[in-house]
Amino acid sequence: MKTKNVILLSGLVISLFVFSGFKADTLLRNEVAIVNQEVFTVTAIYDGKEDYGYNFLIKDKDGDERTLTCHEVEETVLKAFNLNSEALIGTKFKVTYTQVVKVSQDEDGNEDEDEINTITKLEKL
Repeated sequence: MKTKNVILLSGLVISLFVFSGFKADTLLRNEVAIVNQEVFTVTAIYDGKEDYGYNFLIKDKDGDERTLTCHEVEETVLKAFNLNSEALIGTKFKVTYTQVVKVSQDEDGNEDEDEINTITKLEKL
């Protein structure tokens, strides 16, 4: 009788671990983890708005020109500067933005990293 209780209890404990493992795995697939958040300030020339964000031309350390895309803009910045109009294209700005790296998993367990840049401050130069 004692052996039967030990076997039943062991089976119950093992089942708990197995089933809770499946639930945790499913939750991890649907969750998004923020891996890193940094604040940057650059001097850039406004290049206009696209469907995917606001573009600025910057020069990297080697002096090569590249495009910085900011996906979001804080409301206070949009009130001060109408970035949706074409009037500011070509204007030089000091851009302060945050960059958040979000990591998520798809249904196959593959990791997907997304960088989201948000303008927090904009100064016309």
